[in-house]
Amino acid sequence: MRTLLFITLLLLFVPGPRASAQEQQVVVPYTLADRDRAVRTESNMELKFESQQRQLDDIKALFYWGFGILITLFVFMLGYMIWDRRTALQPALDKASDSDAKSTNLIRALREYSKKHTDLAEILRTHGLL
Repeated sequence: MRTLLFITLLLLFVPGPRASAQEQQVVVPYTLADRDRAVRTESNMELKFESQQRQLDDIKALFYWGFGILITLFVFMLGYMIWDRRTALQPALDKASDSDAKSTNLIRALREYSKKHTDLAEILRTHGLL
């Protein structure tokens, strides 16, 4: 019983971790000036964020315009290439059809001439034109 009383008194009077933690605790006062400073800092940060958001929106609009112009130029170039190909090809097709008509007329004339000349008829037969 005596030992139990001794242990209880020892625990009550010996400063333990609880007492030392209270001694180390320092109270930091939070004044109205601190609160005003925090409010000003918050408002400045909001202004900076709004400014950055506005700049990002401007950059996004610039990208939209840039890509729109590039796509328009690509479509224009594609249309120009198709138009140029068609206009450049038309004279070649006309020339080819004229050459075809002339060669048909030449073969017809040679067949008529080969009716009177047998040596020409022989040459035309060997080449499959008669």
